[in-house]
Amino acid sequence: MKKILVVVAAVLMSMSMSAQIDNDYLELTREILKVEKKAAVAEAMQLSDADSQPFWTLYNEYQSALYLVQNKRVDIIRNFSSNYESISDEKADDLMLASMKYEQELQKLKGKYYKKFKKIIPAGKAARFMQLENKIETLVDAQLALEIPLIDAK
Repeated sequence: MKKILVVVAAVLMSMSMSAQIDNDYLELTREILKVEKKAAVAEAMQLSDADSQPFWTLYNEYQSALYLVQNKRVDIIRNFSSNYESISDEKADDLMLASMKYEQELQKLKGKYYKKFKKIIPAGKAARFMQLENKIETLVDAQLALEIPLIDAK
């Protein structure tokens, strides 16, 4: 889990407000995070042989869907970054609404996949996995909160 925090910090440093986001670097860092996250999940889940194959198949499907949703968050951050110096009330509103829409889409995705995970592994294991996902997401959120400045409301 500590390795994930280091990788998350690296991803978020690449997304800081003072630096231009380099797509190649961002994708490389996201790929490293994906590998580290999978290792942490494997360690935390301690799956039986019978549960392992269906879990990892669904895990990979979920991570692909999650990646697409997370791209929306990256776009919101990029948009804020490019408008930060002179953000209008209208732009601030657009960004906030987009952020709330992202959160709703993320929660919907989690709910959908939690149901799917419960069909292939016991509910306790499915809950453990979603709890782990939430912990990792919280680490990302905490780092983002430190990196992204508040909107300069006039």
